[in-house]
Amino acid sequence: MDWNNLPWDKIFVLLTVLVSGVGVIAGILVPAIGQMVVASMGLKAIARQPEAGDRINSIVLLSLAMLESLAIYVLAVILILIFANPMLKYIINVG
Repeated sequence: MDWNNLPWDKIFVLLTVLVSGVGVIAGILVPAIGQMVVASMGLKAIARQPEAGDRINSIVLLSLAMLESLAIYVLAVILILIFANPMLKYIINVG
């Protein structure tokens, strides 16, 4: 097999899209599981101590916001990899 005649630009784009697809799945699934755990533990804590509900609620909302920002960062990195891949210029030898 002659490795020099393979269409490396197309292979690179295909691999980038496949890896980005796996990244989207992992980047959505992991924070979603974390949000589920935080929300359920927060509800259990409020059920045990209703008088501390306001404080627990604010901590849970802060935790959920941090977990959601993780998913947004993953989405941003994956969109950069798909549409503005900084390594593409080295693979296809342009510019």
